[in-house]
Formats: sequence, C-alpha cells, structure tokens
Amino acid sequence: MLMQVFHLHALSALHVGAGQALGVVDLPVARARATNLPLVPGSALKGVLRDEFAGNDCQKSLFGPETIAEGTQAHAGALAFGDAHLLLLPVRSFAGISAFVTCPFVLARYAEDLRRAGAAAADVPAVAQVGGQSALVTAETCLRATDDQLVLEDLDLNAAPGADDWARAIASRAHADHPQWQIQFTQRFAILSDDDFSFLADTATEVRARIRIDDSRGVVQDGGLWYEENLPAETILWGVIAAGPARDGSKLGEREVMNKVREGLAATPTLQIGGKATIGRGLVRLVL
Repeated sequence: MLMQVFHLHALSALHVGAGQALGVVDLPVARARATNLPLVPGSALKGVLRDEFAGNDCQKSLFGPETIAEGTQAHAGALAFGDAHLLLLPVRSFAGISAFVTCPFVLARYAEDLRRAGAAAADVPAVAQVGGQSALVTAETCLRATDDQLVLEDLDLNAAPGADDWARAIASRAHADHPQWQIQFTQRFAILSDDDFSFLADTATEVRARIRIDDSRGVVQDGGLWYEENLPAETILWGVIAAGPARDGSKLGEREVMNKVREGLAATPTLQIGGKATIGRGLVRLVL
C-alpha cells in the first residue's frame, strides 16, 4: 500500500467527542487510552471525506459501497484511515501571544510515520531530549518573556536554542501554501519536555460553558448548563492514510487512488469535522 502522512489544521475550535462525561467536563474530546492525548478517530475523518466525495464518480472505489444489496457486490474501499494524533497544541504565552508546543515523545512518533511514508532521512530531524521546566525555541523566537525564560500558561520554563530544524520541517508540511504564516509559526514554535506537554494537553484545552434558555421564563432551564471541551483553533494533528488498488473493478492503482483523493481535497480545501457545526466548530484544513 502507498502511505501518506496527512496534517489536520484546526481553523476553529474542534470538538470530536468521547461520548461520555469524565469529571467536571460534560462533553470531553476523544483521547488516546494509553497516552491521554487528544485525537481525531480515523472513522470520523473517513465519514467526512465520504460525504465530501458525494456525487464523485470514484466515491465507491475510494470508500466502498454505502449499502450492500447482495454479498457479491460487497468490496472494501481502497483507502485506509489512521487516527489523527496531536502534534502541536497552541497555548497562551506571556510574550508573543501564543506558542505552538510539542514534545520529544510526540515528535518521535511523528518522525516514524514520516519515515514509513517514505520521507528522506535528511528531511526528518533528530529528536532532541528536553529536561523538565525547559523548552527549546528557534533563533527567531518571539516567546521569551526574559532573555532566558518562557512563560506558557502556568509554566515558567528555561529557554534554550535547538528547535529550528523541527519548526521548518513541520511548517513546510502543514503550511506549505502559506509562506508568511510559516514565519509566524517558526517564531512561536517550542519543544517542551514530555511531562510539561502532557500537563498542558490536560489543562490547556478550551472548555466552554453552554446554556439552554427556557423561552417562557427567559432564564436557564433546570439542568440546562453544561461544559464542552474543544481543541483550540490552530491545533495541528497528524495521521497516516494508506491507498491500495481499487477493489470494485475500476482498475485504479494505488497511486491513482491517492491522486483522486488529492484532486477531491483541492476542490474542498475546508472541511467540517466533529460536533457543534452550527456554532462554527470543527472547521479544518486537511493537508495531504
């Protein structure tokens, strides 16, 4: 199969729910069981893309039939979707307004997926280790609150150089068509320790209160107050999509299948994924 790394860039707050309440948040986002880091399930992404390809003559080839009248007509789609994992989380910064942060654990997993997808070794930087209460930043960073310190959310971190290679590598993939934003991104990129990043992934997501009004009284209905967790706008996730030959007799090869996906995405640069679509949540760019 032909593998390709994709990036999911949140243009607005993103809520792909877990379907159950944990703690004080009534509607939390979906998280990986082992790491507790936010993710977007591959099934959600496949469903959104299937809808976007409605009316396209290759929809059945790419995604399989929606309904099966007879067993002999059944066939799997040519695409396999992996989950989208958290790569960069935007967090508040005392200087520079916002920082885009990641950690060695996440970068190591991301690097492995890039290699599996055929990225050249020279295009995948080495993963540096970062000590606790420290952060690696770029030479052009605007995040320093003082000469040697970053203040992100509730964390005071010692700043050191060393994030330039990863900042350029990610910016060139996730923001390839936006050179001006690549500069802004590089200035705000930082690599934190695994522990500090895990803390922010738990505490620096966006939690919004929602209410339901009783029209007859003009006040909140009993039980009509709840809290929703979102990944903030400018979050970036990554995942892997794999293409094989079509199984419906169309004779599309794996490269032709991947090209069909790219053509379809070029026609729909902005997607909506997850819940709360009517209040502007879930607008994303899918970069393949």
